[in-house]
Amino acid sequence: MTYFAGVDIGSMATKCVIVNASGDVAASAVVATGARVSVAADTALAAAAGAGGIDLAQVARSAATGYGRKRANADWQITEITCHARGAIHYFPGTRTVLDIGGQDTKAIRIGASGEVTNFAMNDKCAAGTGRFLEVMARALEIDLEDLGPLSLQSSTPQIISSFCTVFGETEVISHVANGAVVADIALGLHQAISHRVVGLLKRVGVESELTMSGGVSRNIGMRRALEVTLGTSFNVHPDAQLFGALGAALIGRDRAMIDTQ
Repeated sequence: MTYFAGVDIGSMATKCVIVNASGDVAASAVVATGARVSVAADTALAAAAGAGGIDLAQVARSAATGYGRKRANADWQITEITCHARGAIHYFPGTRTVLDIGGQDTKAIRIGASGEVTNFAMNDKCAAGTGRFLEVMARALEIDLEDLGPLSLQSSTPQIISSFCTVFGETEVISHVANGAVVADIALGLHQAISHRVVGLLKRVGVESELTMSGGVSRNIGMRRALEVTLGTSFNVHPDAQLFGALGAALIGRDRAMIDTQ
């Protein structure tokens, strides 16, 4: 059997999805990116192949996306915007707006009726609201990152967070802790502050239903809840939303390979 691989090299994690000739997901893997981008890409591909019992010789073509895509040993390098859009509509064909919150940036993407990207906006100059920002805040609160979202749901009285700079935000959180603020209130305040910033990005491209979340932060239930309250609507959230970039790359690579053989 012939397979096609997509690798999404992010700042925190590198994801790989392998699809078969029909476009069905056959295997996937997530590994830490670390300092050596090309090694992370190869490691993710090998891990995905191993998880699916696939011989690497069966992977006919590959495509890379993410900030480290130009360092990957792949047949094609494809922009993250295009890949996240394709990954989202694979599972949710009615998607018209995609919100991707990754490790180092946030992207709002508008999709047309035929699946093409019609508009997008990025917050790529600052880590505020990204996975890295949340990681730093969790560390300041001395809790695990995966506990930050659920903890925020335990509060109904958010502690106001005024700084979006990661450095100043961490200082503000530490100050609130020192002054005796309830940790759950701080967590809720963080998620609400981020949601207002992210919704502003969404409104720049125009929010149109259906809305779908992509990226690793989609796993944060507190972030999802805060966004839905701020927007007044719900998001499609797939269990494998973190893999949408890699999935989109694999599917686009498969399509291009099919065209090449015609």
